[in-house]
This record gives sequence, C-alpha cells and structure tokens, in this order.
Amino acid sequence: MANVHAFRGIRYDLGHVGELSNVVAPPYDVIGTEFQTKLYDQHPANIIRLILNREEPGDDENSNRYSRAARLFRNWRGEGLLQTEPDPAIYAYHQKFSFAGVDYLRRGFMARVRLETFGEGNIFPHEETHSAAKADRLQLIKACRANLSQIFGIYPDAENVAQECLEEEIIDVVPLEAVDHIGVKHQIWPVTNVDSIMAVSSAMAEMPIFIADGHHRYETACNYREYLSAEGKLTDNHPANSVLMMCVSMYDPGMIVLPTHRLFRGLPPLSSDELIQRMGDNFSTRIAGEGLDLAESIWELIEDEDSQGTLGLYTAKDERWVIAKITQAGYRRLAEVSPEQSPEWRSLGVSILHRLLVETLLDARDLPTPEYVHQVEEVANCLENQQENATFPLTALVMPATLEDIRAISQLGERMPAKSTYFFPKLLSGLVINPVDQD
Repeated sequence: MANVHAFRGIRYDLGHVGELSNVVAPPYDVIGTEFQTKLYDQHPANIIRLILNREEPGDDENSNRYSRAARLFRNWRGEGLLQTEPDPAIYAYHQKFSFAGVDYLRRGFMARVRLETFGEGNIFPHEETHSAAKADRLQLIKACRANLSQIFGIYPDAENVAQECLEEEIIDVVPLEAVDHIGVKHQIWPVTNVDSIMAVSSAMAEMPIFIADGHHRYETACNYREYLSAEGKLTDNHPANSVLMMCVSMYDPGMIVLPTHRLFRGLPPLSSDELIQRMGDNFSTRIAGEGLDLAESIWELIEDEDSQGTLGLYTAKDERWVIAKITQAGYRRLAEVSPEQSPEWRSLGVSILHRLLVETLLDARDLPTPEYVHQVEEVANCLENQQENATFPLTALVMPATLEDIRAISQLGERMPAKSTYFFPKLLSGLVINPVDQD
C-alpha cells in the first residue's frame, strides 16, 4: 500500500529572495554546464547551489561541492531565506504548459511517501539505474540531510479521487508561482487541513505507485535509510523512512509522455541498402525518401500508425530514411536473444531498437551513449551539425512507451531500457524541500 502523509516542508521566504522563479531549477540531471552557470548567476540563493554545486580547484574529501551545499543549506535556513512550514502539509502542485500547439494542465501533489524496497512492496521502478549517479546523490543527502528534489510518481486513480480532495481546498486560494526557463508555469498550495490530508492518505492507501522520474534519487533514499539503520540511528518514525514525491494520477489529462529519439555514435557508416540487408526478414522495410527535411513527415507517419514496432531510421552515409516494421520473424528472433524478458518488454519500441536491431542484427554492443532528443526538429538540427564529421551514422525515431506499458512491465518486476520515457514537463527543484533528519 502507498503510505502517504504530510510533512513540515522547507520553503523559500519570498520576502528574502524575491520572485520564486529566480531560485528554482529543473532536476540536476538535465542541467548542463552552461545552464548551471546561468542558474548560478540568476540568484545567489538559487537551488542549483544545493542540487548541483560546482566543483572547485582544491576540492578534497573534506571540502567539496557536497560540503559547500550543506553549509549553504544551513546558512540559508539560519538567515531566514529558507523557512519551515508551521504545520504539516501536503502540497498541491499544478503545471500549466503548451506542447505542439495544445495547452495542458497537469495536477498532482507533493507529500512524504513511505519508502519500499523495489520488489517488496507496492512501489515500482520502470527504468534501469546507474551506480555512479546513486553514489553522487548519496553523498549529497548525507551532507544536507534533506530531499532537495522530488521523485515523480504516477498512480492508477481513474476517478482522480486523491487529487480532488486537494482541489476543493485550493479553490480561490492564491498559489505560490514560478515560471521556468521554457515558460512552464508551476503553482503550489500548502494544504494543512487535517481532514483533507487524511482523505488523500486514505485514497492513496490501496494504490500502487510507479516511478516515472527520479529512479536514482528514490534508490538513494533507500540507501540512505539503510545507512542510518547500520549506524543505529533509524527509528520507525524517522523521516528518512520516507521520500519527497510528486504524485500524479495516470489518468490526469495533463499526463503526456514524449518520445526519446536516438542518434547513435560508434557505429561504422552504413547505407540504407546495407542496413536493410542486415535487417533481413526481421523487418519489413521501405525507403521513405532522402534528406533531413523529411524528418518531420517520417515522424508523422510513425505517430499516425501508433505502433511500437515501427521505426524511422536515417543512414547518414546516403542521407536516406527507412521505415522499418518488425515482423513475426523479428519477434521470434527477439524472443531467442531475450528469453529472460516478458512479451510485454519485447513489444516495446526501445527494446526492438536496442536489443534486436542494434545489439543483435548490427552486432553493436557497448556503444557510446547515444544523443537523446525528444522533438524531431532537434533530430534535424543535430544531423545538420554533424554532416562534416559523420558523428551519428544511424538515427532512430522511436515511439515512447505508454503509461499502460509502464504499469504492465513494472508490475512484472522488469525494467525498461534506459530513456524509454520522457515525462514533460520536468518538475522544479526548490518549490519545497523535505528534511530527513530527525523531526
């Protein structure tokens, strides 16, 4: 069961920092060096200094970006820039945004959610994680003793009962508001009414939760809990038994999942004819045209077909597009090379692309990390910029996994290939912080 409860969050005092927009940031793992500098310059108390502090010359085991983040966190609390909520709250959280000419409203709430070890409870991951990222986040949580960013969890509440418990509380209440760097409007409302909090907790009690984003931070929270337990510092009501999570119904109208297209590095150059030959009877194929200007129309064809088994492939050697559809022979071959995986996992476009096409038919394993992009115009831009040095011999347009795919595969105890999903827009760090030292 999902154990959801209120907490006394730590929030920026706008009387000290001015506009909330100036001190928030996207999740650390989507922030490059240039954007990090921009956020540093935006405000001296921007959350970037906590979630992704810069490395400095002379850093060592005792003085480093984690210790600096911890010192700033203490100072900002002591100076009143960050203040603790007077009463336990669940935070209603709305995001207003546009995509492809359509306006959306995504509604959710931030709360403490009791940690459960994956495979032992009702909280499920859907993607693989990497140890280096978890080691980095563990050092940060040890230093600051707080969840500085929220996990993104989704749950199957078809009637949106849990969310509606909060919506009634925030009618005609002015929200705290921030606008991010791409124009998304983020609004939060602390809800402290005990009856509403209990209603949310009750509605969530029988719900499974699927981690949409923040797998590394969720597993890090579990590792931190185990660290405290080994140190003899963990009690049953210790806040480190829970993690800060944004919960959104899978049925919320604002839930959209974007594709993650791949531009592959490290492959030898191959023409469309060579690619088709390597694919054999595992795919039915056709040449769809030549030139980067076809990228948008190729993607429209794939979207219209709405099939995980259809890929759009661009070979830089001859600048041609190939539409490829997996055949029954292809599914049989994929089952042969992935016997440990379920049919649901093998039906995913990213599984077909990576396990069958790239790893098996092209015999390309241990490639450098691909360039990941989410919009077709980004694909064309990357390919235009690489024409001189052929950085990306093969590009793949691939359908995103659906919310139901996530639910089905997660409940089977499997994890999707990395970057199977991209939930848009990202949540903001700095709206509320969850302390995980002893209350």
